[in-house]
Amino acid sequence: MYTAAVTVFGRRLLATEVDNSSEKDSKAARRVRKDFADKIKDGPDFSDFVSGMNEPLTPAQALEKATAAQNRLQSKLSKGTTRLPRWLKTDIPTGGNVTKIRKTLRDLNLHTVCEEARCPNMGECWGGGKHGTATATIMIMGDTCTRGCRFCSVKTSKSPAALDPKEPENVARALAAWGLDYIVLTSVDRDDLADFGSNHFASTVRNIREMAPQMMIECLTPDFQGRPELIEPVALSGLDVYAHNIETVEALQGVVRDYRANYKQSMY
Repeated sequence: MYTAAVTVFGRRLLATEVDNSSEKDSKAARRVRKDFADKIKDGPDFSDFVSGMNEPLTPAQALEKATAAQNRLQSKLSKGTTRLPRWLKTDIPTGGNVTKIRKTLRDLNLHTVCEEARCPNMGECWGGGKHGTATATIMIMGDTCTRGCRFCSVKTSKSPAALDPKEPENVARALAAWGLDYIVLTSVDRDDLADFGSNHFASTVRNIREMAPQMMIECLTPDFQGRPELIEPVALSGLDVYAHNIETVEALQGVVRDYRANYKQSMY
């Protein structure tokens, strides 16, 4: 006759033996908690944490120490010593042309990649930067894309809001008022539209060219699914630069971009 045996928590027990390990563990845990509570009860008080001082600081002493710490910080900043290197920091975009552009965007319900993508260089571009050439990247056809590329922060939806028929004119009016030298027009993908937004894109360029003929216009377009009859209206609309991003190398297209985008389609 064989004796059955089981292993419980690494200890070999006969099938008829009662395992009291859980009860012992519970008692040990209660003992640890009680020991900890006793130590806390008889442990250090606030004075033990104040740098060995027996008495708390008076208001005057606290102010003196805070002032000294502030002076040390200011000294470091004046010497160029900061937590981050200066080349990694940028000023918050405010004032001048930035304020004017932002107000017009809100008034005319327009969008820019600069804001949607939270670009840290927005102030330099909108203000002209060290080269004195003010530029901005306007995003047309709404702020919601029908595609979901993994690198992009723009909102996505299968059915975005309808196109604003006044947008081409509003964009042109805003750009003419800003007095920019170079403008980049880009857009979300609109696979929900019959022409994927091609005619809307071309209409925006024509309006800009009419109201601001001196402005250089670059169009950073969607792929229009590689259809030449939809690419041509934009290419012949009066722009100066036609551009399109392939985003990454061919081998990584499926990892980085939406499944409706691909390398050969972009390189058409």
